[in-house]
Amino acid sequence: MNVLVLNCGSSSVKFQIVDTDLERIEADSDSCLASGIVERIGGQALTTFQATGHPRDRHAEPLRDQRAAIDVILRWVISHASRIDHISSLADIHAVGHRVVHGGEEFQKSVLIDDEVLHGIADCIDLAPLHNPANIKGIKATTELLGSGIPQVAVFDTSFHSTMPESSYLYGIPYQLYRRHKIRRYGFHGTSHRYLSYRYRQITDQPLDDINIITLHLGNGCSACAIVNGKSYTTSMGFTPLQGLVMGTRSGDIDPSLIEFLMIKEGLSISEVDTMLNKQSGLLGISGLTGDMRELLEEEAENGDRRARLAIDIFSRRVKQYIGAYLAEMENGTESIVFSGGIGVNSPAIRSRICGSLTSCGIKLDEAKNQVVDEVMKISTDDSRIAVYVIPTNEELLIARDTYRVVANVPRRW
Repeated sequence: MNVLVLNCGSSSVKFQIVDTDLERIEADSDSCLASGIVERIGGQALTTFQATGHPRDRHAEPLRDQRAAIDVILRWVISHASRIDHISSLADIHAVGHRVVHGGEEFQKSVLIDDEVLHGIADCIDLAPLHNPANIKGIKATTELLGSGIPQVAVFDTSFHSTMPESSYLYGIPYQLYRRHKIRRYGFHGTSHRYLSYRYRQITDQPLDDINIITLHLGNGCSACAIVNGKSYTTSMGFTPLQGLVMGTRSGDIDPSLIEFLMIKEGLSISEVDTMLNKQSGLLGISGLTGDMRELLEEEAENGDRRARLAIDIFSRRVKQYIGAYLAEMENGTESIVFSGGIGVNSPAIRSRICGSLTSCGIKLDEAKNQVVDEVMKISTDDSRIAVYVIPTNEELLIARDTYRVVANVPRRW
């Protein structure tokens, strides 16, 4: 089955075409046929597309919305069909899998999209006002462009975390607010954390129920997850993706009273404070330079910039605090810590800073192995009480596999 995977954001659309089926899943031989991204939707958009094994195609053109972006993607696929294995026309796309950010409490697994599911995704807009509307636009645009006959599947960021117990997901606020408005921790990056759990199980050849690990998705957005017996037990992101670790432009955890204080002292509206915490804080806000960890590490190394170093130190410290908290919470402890995401797989320096002061927890890095970039590798020493792994994530693969399983009605085993 050729599955078109779409990740529709407010100003971007990412895609992959993945060839998958039960035999390929069992053999772990699914193949990505093509991939790409449309950025800066709403103006002069930039597109970067690639048929696997061929050079990238880049160009710019004005695109108004997600429908226009998906139309460009489909036109590119047809015009480059000779380069894309198994694709000669749009009829060779058999199903579409959509990343949907928020499924609330209603959607605890991936589902076939129909009118009822669309309404359910729309009901979660209050919980993800920046993301779910874009996801809905992508689903509707796909129906318009490919027809109502093509099956579409929603794969939710939040569903992996639906196994968290009440003691993990409830906040210390009046319980009736949870009952009325479903105010609780939902967690995000669930597809990534689920993939890391699956891949770790493959590497170590263990049953799902025996997996007790801490996974770290460290990129522009960052989250930590404690996985107990193969299921999400707790995670750092909360009611929104703002909570938890320091991120590229997001503050992570703060004292909630700061919001009113900033409104009074800076004369800001609640919306302006929300924008500050989501888009002007984190690494960018601390350093005053950039939210890109690569640039901060270069600035620290080349110029000894104090605030660049401070941003890196605060970022690393927050990750360590969450690791420590999860080690305390996991009744049987953790056997491994897994690094992933753009920073997690590409920055030996950050991994070293995070793990370097965790020797009291029995964590010892092999600094030679730690130099690995974007590869699967165990980077801890043989005598480290807790193993440390680098595992690049692959959310698109899981979305494609879930899409196949839902459409083919094949039970999911992980």
